[in-house]
Amino acid sequence: MKKILSSIMVICCGFTFYAQEYFPKNDGVKSTDVNYTVFKNATIHTSPDSEIKNASLVIQKGKIVQVGATISMPKNSIVIDLKGKHIYPSFIDPYTNFGITKPKAQGGSIFSPGAQPKWEATREGYYWNDHIRPETNALTDFKYDTKKATEYVNAGFGVVNTHMPDGIIRGTGLLIALNNNGSEGERLLSDRSAQFFSFNKSNKSKQVYPTSLMGAMALLRQVYHDAGWYISGNSATKDLSLEAFDRNKNLPQIFDAGNRINGFRADKVGDQFNIQYTIVGGGDEYARVNSVKATNATYIIPLDFPEAYDVSNPYMSNLVSLGDMRHWNQAPTNPSVLSKNGISFSLTTHKLKKLTDFKSRIIKAIHHGLDKKTALAALTTIPAKILGKSNLLGSLKKGAYANFLITKGELFSKDNIIFENWVQGHKNVVNDMTIKDINGSYDLTVAGKTYELSISGKPDKPKANIKFGDIKLGSKINYKNDWVSLTFTGTDTTKTEYTRVVTSIGQNQNLWRGKAILPNGAETTFTAKKKPNETSDKEKEKTSEQKEQPEVLPVAYPNIAYGNLQLPKSETLLLKNATVWTNESDGVLKETDVLLKNGKIAAVGKNLTDSTARTIDATGKHVTAGVIDEHSHIAADAINEAGHNSSAEVTIEDVVSPSDINIYRNLAGGVTSIQILHGSANPIGGRSAILKLKWGENAKNLIYKNPPKFIKFALGENVKQSNWGSTTRFPQTRMGVEQLYVDYFNRAKAYEKRKKSGKPYRKDIEMETLVEILNQERFISCHSYVQSEINMLLKVAERFNFKVNTFTHILEGYKVADKMAAHGVGGSTFSDWWAYKYEVNDAIPYNATIMHNQGVVTAINSDDSEMSRRLNQEAAKSVKYGGVSEEDALKFVTLNPAKLLHIDDRVGSIKVGKDADVVVWTDHPLSIYAKADKTIIEGAIYFDLDKDKAMRKSIAAEKNKLSAMLLKAKNSGLKTQPPKKKEKQHFECETIETIH
Repeated sequence: MKKILSSIMVICCGFTFYAQEYFPKNDGVKSTDVNYTVFKNATIHTSPDSEIKNASLVIQKGKIVQVGATISMPKNSIVIDLKGKHIYPSFIDPYTNFGITKPKAQGGSIFSPGAQPKWEATREGYYWNDHIRPETNALTDFKYDTKKATEYVNAGFGVVNTHMPDGIIRGTGLLIALNNNGSEGERLLSDRSAQFFSFNKSNKSKQVYPTSLMGAMALLRQVYHDAGWYISGNSATKDLSLEAFDRNKNLPQIFDAGNRINGFRADKVGDQFNIQYTIVGGGDEYARVNSVKATNATYIIPLDFPEAYDVSNPYMSNLVSLGDMRHWNQAPTNPSVLSKNGISFSLTTHKLKKLTDFKSRIIKAIHHGLDKKTALAALTTIPAKILGKSNLLGSLKKGAYANFLITKGELFSKDNIIFENWVQGHKNVVNDMTIKDINGSYDLTVAGKTYELSISGKPDKPKANIKFGDIKLGSKINYKNDWVSLTFTGTDTTKTEYTRVVTSIGQNQNLWRGKAILPNGAETTFTAKKKPNETSDKEKEKTSEQKEQPEVLPVAYPNIAYGNLQLPKSETLLLKNATVWTNESDGVLKETDVLLKNGKIAAVGKNLTDSTARTIDATGKHVTAGVIDEHSHIAADAINEAGHNSSAEVTIEDVVSPSDINIYRNLAGGVTSIQILHGSANPIGGRSAILKLKWGENAKNLIYKNPPKFIKFALGENVKQSNWGSTTRFPQTRMGVEQLYVDYFNRAKAYEKRKKSGKPYRKDIEMETLVEILNQERFISCHSYVQSEINMLLKVAERFNFKVNTFTHILEGYKVADKMAAHGVGGSTFSDWWAYKYEVNDAIPYNATIMHNQGVVTAINSDDSEMSRRLNQEAAKSVKYGGVSEEDALKFVTLNPAKLLHIDDRVGSIKVGKDADVVVWTDHPLSIYAKADKTIIEGAIYFDLDKDKAMRKSIAAEKNKLSAMLLKAKNSGLKTQPPKKKEKQHFECETIETIH
């Protein structure tokens, strides 16, 4: 096999079906089959939109020669009459790993106690990261699997696109014809069918980087930059990976995203480099279809609809979230929703546990609104187009491969049967079409008694159901070589009696006559007369579909509990007669109105009017600017990229998670803006994301427009890996942290000098970020605890002529507040956390007050998804600890964090012209009794206390309704899955998540 495949690699480009005719033959007489095969009198579906009745198809040497209603019959033809039958193109699966085994993962966590992570690549002459493998050719590991091929053929497939499912860049795939009768050379249609991508690392290497999704995205970007630089001849060393990557750039680019939001992330990378990926989706695209359409991508969609949850145990059913229940209900609509929104897609068997489930999943999608022509296109012409093989595959036309199905009737009708699947002109019998179809209802008369006989199932494996009156009788049927034998029990269930009948099916299939043996052994005759169909098959199917039309619940934004059926819209709102905390020179204003218009604060004063406004009575209530959390880790799918000691190339903006329920919970606490910071796994961390908590919007619309640029730095025990058990990554000491900063900034200066020189340079995303810091275009938020290290970073910053923007945590800030004020750095701290680790033993609750009194811009942050819901109370503690005024305490969580984030021109106070990001509180905003009555962002109400109460009732009602639907599914015999508790990972500074 290996030798054969090696030969194929040399000659496969431009391979034609009979290319091996020039091979010597030493085991017999060499001859060529030049006969034609003609299939006549069929209904031929040449493409999803074209149907020819009473037509003929002519094939020779594995290709289609003619197709049409009138053809010229070749002399040397074998003719097959297909009267009453249909011919369709065979299916194409554009995304499989057919014939290729995925490498097994090497055991053990890279960060388990005592583990020594592998920081460097294990290969020489290739890219610096082992998870980048564009040089992989799937042919090296391919072994044709006849058994699996037969499964595909029986399901209707003629061609599959396969690849090595391992790594971030996975190399090239193979296009394989499922021709069990052919040679390797005949089956291999292309040995470079496409280049494949994913966000998952290779199992062949334990190289640590990347540890996160955002690291995988940054690595992909760097590969594109490096490939351009390398191909321009700028490298002094050989890189086989980058050479292969360049060779593969004109192939179809297929990206296994795995779910809807990762599809958006893949498209974001592709857009940056003018690459249009074909995206392998997750089956959840329906939940954000407008964003899917905006990618302009063609999708490859799996049909692994979730099985119904077994909610028969009411206690266990509580483990199933409303979001999971909705997905069960809505997932089968995914293909239909994509189609109705004009999104091009192919279908795949990827993720199906069994290929035999494929037909039922297609039919289910059709029952949920998928047009049959669209379904056929998604299995034929669209995958052919994705793979650039429309001239050879996916339709029945002259010159195309003779890959076609012969079926009993319409392809996707419930009772349709695939008789044969021809691949490259070779016949594969799926169901013998010479077998007479005996399915139907009969009046069976034996010994003067008439029974109701119903036969269903496959023609070669029928099932019988016999009733006498209302009594159902046990029965068994056998059908082979046109002989039917049927055994059934008597009507007296107290006796073990059987009647046996046997007959040969003759020309008249509607009337059987044969021999019967009664329970007493006597022989007699029987008849079985077929009942006429009351309705045609088409009418029956149409009626059945109408009866079974499933109820699909509407999609919410996001599509989980507390999501909105309609996105909140900006309104003109007039808040009347409130106590207004302006955070400006006006201070706190009693019995004052605030007008919000066009997303801005339009007016503040008494007796305001606006005829277009919706008036909200705020009598007895307080209005403040929205709470701002300077240090958050909610709404993200990754926090740390721990694979390097510097991860300046990564950005949290890549991994914003708009469906995180903590967004809604923070809104309920009056929070309107947050900074999602990278974690503290390395001295130089990743770039931040500054968000407005617009619950229901997509990730892009959550991020501030034209946001200030921030990056996370970190000091202390985390960055020197005191608690990891690793002793191999620099730095291992606090002294080493300083040297790392000096080294990186010196390198950044040298990088900028080279860049400005006009000489060729390798674009380095990490260095580009550090240059922004040197030029004071990007601000540092630094995780910090110990006085000595705080002093150290201030000195490093002054040495390189930039300023540290914010020390976050900064629990020893009170010791260096004077130096902080002199440097111009702010402090974002906890209110009263201390003694939770050694570094914070000297923390005091007066820290915020002391820094504030020294002139440091001071904020209180959460670093926690639960604390962020009550930051107003955290701020109030500074009134107790140090006597800060109530107004200044409120500024600790509103105006001051806005200043630290350089967004105080937009938010942080109630001032005309600023964004209408305000909170209406039920009580004094620093009181433990205060609740956010309404949280408003840019004039849209994203949280409303009364609406929240109503939503709790509607959520319970919807779960009850879905539970009833799940129980009905179980009782109807559908497969179920047990309820499982899903716990979202709780992110904080020290969280190390690992991609696989």
